[in-house]
Amino acid sequence: MTKTLYHVLGLMSGTSLDGLDLAFCRFGYTEEKWKYKILLAETIPYSNDWKNRIQHLDKQSAGDFAFTDSELGHLMGRMAKEFIDKHHINPDFIASHGQTIFHSPGKRWTTQIGKGAAIAAETNIPVVCDFRSTDVALGGQGAPLVPIGDRFLFPGFTYCLNLGGFANLSFERNGTRIACDICPANMVLNTLAGQVGKAFDENGDLARSGSLIPDLLKTLNQLPFYHQPPPKSLGKEWVDEYIRPLILNVSGHEAPAMRHKPYGIRHHCHCEERSDAATGSRIQDLLHTFTEHIAMQVGNNTGINRVDNLLITGGGALNTYLVERIRHYATPDVILPDLQTIQFKEALIFALLGLLRWRGEVNCLASVTGASRNSSSGAIYLP
Repeated sequence: MTKTLYHVLGLMSGTSLDGLDLAFCRFGYTEEKWKYKILLAETIPYSNDWKNRIQHLDKQSAGDFAFTDSELGHLMGRMAKEFIDKHHINPDFIASHGQTIFHSPGKRWTTQIGKGAAIAAETNIPVVCDFRSTDVALGGQGAPLVPIGDRFLFPGFTYCLNLGGFANLSFERNGTRIACDICPANMVLNTLAGQVGKAFDENGDLARSGSLIPDLLKTLNQLPFYHQPPPKSLGKEWVDEYIRPLILNVSGHEAPAMRHKPYGIRHHCHCEERSDAATGSRIQDLLHTFTEHIAMQVGNNTGINRVDNLLITGGGALNTYLVERIRHYATPDVILPDLQTIQFKEALIFALLGLLRWRGEVNCLASVTGASRNSSSGAIYLP
């Protein structure tokens, strides 16, 4: 008889590098439906040294890359072991997303570090990991992966929006799950906040205090990616190529690519506009403008039916100002769940992806990624 009750420890490390999210989850399969409960959850922050190391790893040697891959796996394993011992829990297995360093599905490669074998060695518990590689090998984007969890665990919502390093959206259309990355989110906002010595823009207060840079907003919204149909996904490489030249290469709190541009463009938002380029290029103004950009892209990608609803999770859901602006542009009713779901939904869903892989069931949807077929993706390491 197939087992119907599982306890899984999900590990999630996102592009915003807040730390390692751990969610100990119970899953039950009854009446052909998955039911879940997050029993325990915690975020263990990365040290500044580790943040630095991960952020610059794509520029390091092959030897440094391989060493960091192994070392991060051992670090994640020790974090998981500490969590397990502290709470006296006994997971059936661990499901780890890893840390994305490279993502170029057009070239059929994607890389998440944090070796599963090292996690298994540290914890003496089986590990499921490397969830993206099979889909990419099948011609898919390898992302987003969360939508199958949205389908199974959050079926009551028309749209599921995650505001992490990137904003991604998931929804059903004619019985088919559709999803895609919408735009960068916390990856850019956190970088900008870092220019004034903050890890992130708490509550969006810096963005709220800034003013709109209309030309920048127009340029962002006209980027070709936003006019492509799904399936599509984003990675750090895209941000470096298209976003960084516009707003992230800040020198003296000024974005060089935006200097001396006229401010003659208006847009229908409740934002104060300034004509002074030097003042308008302050970090607060860049945060204000990029926040507006995120909200507009969410609005552009959600439907026109006012009985629809939009579930928002991820770290960006705690950005009060960003959520306000999304409410302004998004037609569906915007819903914020409990804090635990906001913070740990991705770790929960990767626990589910690991469970589906453990059972040999589909956990990656071709309708979402554009792969040639559905797949049961992930590598399994036994201790």
